[in-house]
Amino acid sequence: MPTSSPPSPPDPRAWPTTTGSWFGGPAGTDAAWPEDEASGVTGTHGRWDETPPRAGGGLNSAAADTISTFFRIYRAFLTARAALGLTLMAVVMGAVIFGTRPSDWTLAVCLVYCAATLIWWGVPSQRQPGPQDKHTLGTRQTLATVGVDLLAFSFLHLLAGTSFNSQALMILPVLMAAVLMRRILALGVAATATLNLLAAAWLQYNQGEGIPTSMLTQAGLTGFGLFALAILASELSGRLAREERSARGSLELARQQAQLNRLVIEQMSEGVLVVDRVGRVRSANPAARRLLAAQGQTAKAPFQLRGVPAWQPIVRAIERAVVNPLLAEDGIVAELHFDDDLQRALRLRIRFTKGQDQAGGEDICVMFIEDVRTLQARLRQDKLAAMGRMSAGIAHEIRNPLAAISQANALLAEDLQSPAQLKLTQMVSDNVTRLKHIVDDILTVAPGVRPPAPVIDALDTVDAICQEWAATHGIQIQMHARDPGLLQLDLSGAKASPSYPHILIRFEPEHLQRILVNLLDNALRYNSGAPGALIVALHWTPHVHPHGLLMLSVLNDGAPITAETERSLFEPFFSTSSRGTGLGLYICRELCERHGAHIDYRQHPLGVRHRNEFFVTLPVEPPTSLASPT
Repeated sequence: MPTSSPPSPPDPRAWPTTTGSWFGGPAGTDAAWPEDEASGVTGTHGRWDETPPRAGGGLNSAAADTISTFFRIYRAFLTARAALGLTLMAVVMGAVIFGTRPSDWTLAVCLVYCAATLIWWGVPSQRQPGPQDKHTLGTRQTLATVGVDLLAFSFLHLLAGTSFNSQALMILPVLMAAVLMRRILALGVAATATLNLLAAAWLQYNQGEGIPTSMLTQAGLTGFGLFALAILASELSGRLAREERSARGSLELARQQAQLNRLVIEQMSEGVLVVDRVGRVRSANPAARRLLAAQGQTAKAPFQLRGVPAWQPIVRAIERAVVNPLLAEDGIVAELHFDDDLQRALRLRIRFTKGQDQAGGEDICVMFIEDVRTLQARLRQDKLAAMGRMSAGIAHEIRNPLAAISQANALLAEDLQSPAQLKLTQMVSDNVTRLKHIVDDILTVAPGVRPPAPVIDALDTVDAICQEWAATHGIQIQMHARDPGLLQLDLSGAKASPSYPHILIRFEPEHLQRILVNLLDNALRYNSGAPGALIVALHWTPHVHPHGLLMLSVLNDGAPITAETERSLFEPFFSTSSRGTGLGLYICRELCERHGAHIDYRQHPLGVRHRNEFFVTLPVEPPTSLASPT
């Protein structure tokens, strides 16, 4: 059989663009979208919430977002300090070269400060971001940055005197404290710097340098500016931190919403395709990938829609939707023809992200795909549900006249003597009985509130039902392999254990009897008649369900059911017998669903004697349920 995977299409850039076609797009866009697409719909790995990498390589934005703003600002300040230390050394060395030699203490302070800033800037622990919730400097970082700056600039201001204007250097530690520390500490740093300036002005006055009033006034104004700078920078940094927290919260909500959308779309029974202007499928949920493949699923997105012969009806449907938007709203039926002669009709509902007349941007085509057979089956189910409600009402109305007919026929038969007339009354009685059976079948599956089913012992109940059924039909139960009995009971697969002395199920005994008798009647009708032609088996799987699953199987060795018949086995009013109502298996399925069980049919391969098997899967109750009230 040919493979179901679509062949690799040719390069889309080699395809000629057709005038008026939705594919091809505006000029300069007839190329595949880059892998680092910014829409966040899907990427190379099919992630709907994937964040695209940054242009130029390096960390992607998701990784960059994990590096907090605090750390980035902190590293910027460390870099500025290192640059300032190198600048001070350059200024001092320039003064030496040009003949204005500063004091040895000034040289020593500049050298030590430069070395300290460079060493702290290069420390490995300060080059990596700390905890994500960190938003203020630690004690060690404070002493190594703000403390060192205050100490160095204070000494420099005292030693250099009026020959070197070092008051502006106090801005750096005050600004650093305002941005990276709490406001009260920032104001403390500003106060310390101001006191240092005032103390230096007083010492310089005592040394006979300058006018005291002018020097103190200048120091006071500089201190006032430092306080203002601390307050303003602290307010701006606080606002930045609040904005960052708000942005992170919004980003987290957006990511959660993207994950939720992805989960919902992944679980949708309806297929979803996102196609761009060059025919590239950017996103496809599992349902869509199943519908686009003859067997299994297609490869994950991205892949090309054009160039695959089986998918050409979808391409033509998109072109028709561009020309006639109303047609896209109602849905377009596309017939897919695969290489293995498989055909599949799909209903496409197409939406476009932007009108064709709007310029710029990227057009996206979103398609919702459904299998036409699924739609037809859904319509049939709706019709059957309506028919069921109507049939239940009619059945209630038929009961009373049917009882009157039966009673009148019995009274009439008492006065008749002619064999021909008695035969007619018997025909009336037989058909009344048949009608009663049909009415009972319809009312059995009619919706309504019913009391909870009791807990019963599965082995004892199944054994009793089989014994009664065999006695009714005069069938011998096979006790050993060589016995001539037609029915074989195999209950060894559901043996009790110390933890489960009884295999218990919650089922109405009359309903279980009806299901099992119906399956046995069908098996009896189509068996070969040889000894052991019918088998009733029980098998308990203890580790599948919280308390295990019990499988009740009815097998026969008749001719296997055809594929056409198998598709309609559990549909109402379908029967291969001329006198059958076609409600037997349908009622079995309804009764199983009412009790949380499941019934199905499977056909065994050639070489197995009993090829036909109907099986019912029932959840097992805990062993204490037998004593609990129902």
